[in-house]
Amino acid sequence: MYGDATNWNEDEYRESILKERVIQTRTVFRTAWAPNPNPDAFVVASSDGTLAFHSMSSLVSQSAAFGYSKGEDFMVAVPEGMVRAHEGPAYDVKFYGEDEDALLLSCGDDGRVRGWKWRDFADSTENHVKPLLELTNPQHKGPWGALSPMPEINAISVDPQSGSVYTAAGDSCAYCWDMESGKIKMVFKGHSDYLHCLVSRSSASQILTGSEDGTARIWDCKTGKCIKVIGCQEKKSRFRISSMALDESESWLACGQGKNIAVWNLPASECVSTISSPAHVQDVMFDEKQILSVGAEPLLRRFDLNGALLSQIQCAPSSAFSVSLHPTGVVAVGGYGGLVDVISQFGSHLCTFRSSSL
Repeated sequence: MYGDATNWNEDEYRESILKERVIQTRTVFRTAWAPNPNPDAFVVASSDGTLAFHSMSSLVSQSAAFGYSKGEDFMVAVPEGMVRAHEGPAYDVKFYGEDEDALLLSCGDDGRVRGWKWRDFADSTENHVKPLLELTNPQHKGPWGALSPMPEINAISVDPQSGSVYTAAGDSCAYCWDMESGKIKMVFKGHSDYLHCLVSRSSASQILTGSEDGTARIWDCKTGKCIKVIGCQEKKSRFRISSMALDESESWLACGQGKNIAVWNLPASECVSTISSPAHVQDVMFDEKQILSVGAEPLLRRFDLNGALLSQIQCAPSSAFSVSLHPTGVVAVGGYGGLVDVISQFGSHLCTFRSSSL
């Protein structure tokens, strides 16, 4: 027996197919766990320019009610709140501050950093919460006064002690912004290609940047000068510095470069180990004296500082771009397909979901 096509709507069908394709090809570029008073919440920054706020309690409830009999592989989670943060992909998200007065900061392909008061963002039931802060990358003048395209901002690092936010930009520069005035305090120039990542080392008044040019640089925040270059500077043998992380003591640095992770003891200015990975490394972070890494494969790996593999856990994204750690040891891994996998400190999967879009 054939179906009744009397009420068939070709436009709605096409729209549903296109919407499904958009969902399937979205990428989560960053996840970040929230400070108090929402300790079980985290924010997801995606390739469609949105920031979505999820709570673990809600995700667990949605996961328990999810029906796999419908043929769906992953549930599409309904966020507690969502905002269109950027025109183009949102690449990074950070919290400035540790309490309910913290600011939620994001950066993206549109060359802007935007900030929301976290309490207002978390409490809002609307999808158009206005930012309190907007920082815009400078454009450079070319011949006859023509302005360059707006360079994207690929990463943010915060230093509340000095009232500063640092950004890694697509014009090969890092910028230090004053949070009170919203103006640029210092520009760090020296890389020959665009920046992928940066971290603030507040204990030494330094920042560290990683670039497509295959080098990491250590900068003095007081003078703006580069004090050390890390990595191979030969074009034929170099890979981009895709990610970097400092441990809590700010003595150890991990740099993801190609299929390797270089582990540096910064006080000794020495690379103590190079960890090989089967796939390109796309994000790293420290869990005390251990290193978590994700990359162009569906695996979360854990290493010690000497490079010994301690564990590897299968995760949902076929290519993972972000790993973030909750103080309790719970890990969120985000990546291709708009997927986020939340893994307990014991290695079990608490929930896996596809982040929805506006």
